Amino acid sequence: MRNPRDYLIFPLDLPTYDEAIRYVDLLKDHVGIFKVGLELFVGVGPKILHAIRDRSAAGIFLDLKFHDIPATVKGAFLAASAYGIAFTTVHCDEGGGLLRTMVENNPSGTKILAVTVLTSLDSETLKELGYQERYVSNITDLVLRKARIAKDAGCAGVVCSGLEVEAVKAQLGKDFIAVTPGIRPAWSVVGKDDQKRIITPYQAIQRGADYIVVGRPIRASENPIEAAKKVLHEIETAIPQ
Repeated sequence: MRNPRDYLIFPLDLPTYDEAIRYVDLLKDHVGIFKVGLELFVGVGPKILHAIRDRSAAGIFLDLKFHDIPATVKGAFLAASAYGIAFTTVHCDEGGGLLRTMVENNPSGTKILAVTVLTSLDSETLKELGYQERYVSNITDLVLRKARIAKDAGCAGVVCSGLEVEAVKAQLGKDFIAVTPGIRPAWSVVGKDDQKRIITPYQAIQRGADYIVVGRPIRASENPIEAAKKVLHEIETAIPQ
């Protein structure tokens, strides 16, 4: 059975090196993977990746959500994977050709996760973007379509909400990794939340999530370590025996 900590990804969604390292030092014994996104990587650069590795045994998830023409993404991905990261992300929206370009040019073995439908999107937004009614009324169908494209292209897994993770596992297999953002413990209160398709840690693990991303409920707490411990306890109660 996996350690509860191995399921937990903490996003370092912070603007400065010092703020990010503060959370690395605070949470390094309670988090399995630290996620570095656009804000921190653009603001700080690769030194944050080296610092995380020097100060922690946790894995690194470089979440840049690549989305461009295949040649550009290939070059950016090769540069990113050279840092020895465990995971990185690419949008599905360019189709299987782009995903295969990354999979076939991956000398470091970085696990490529395809972003299906962002957890900040809901049916109204999909309608505004011009998606077919079948996907507007059933987001799970859209997620599964994109997840199938990702698996066929050779990606290690997908990023999807906890509302779709059970269907992804059922149709694409237990070994196809599912990373679930938009996690909100029942005890957390986060104002002005831009996440719309949310779920608790317990529900996500019960439905088959391999990793859950928990940021603001921990970061906004007066005691981030205790908040992380509460999330770990909830994970532990949900892990299949």
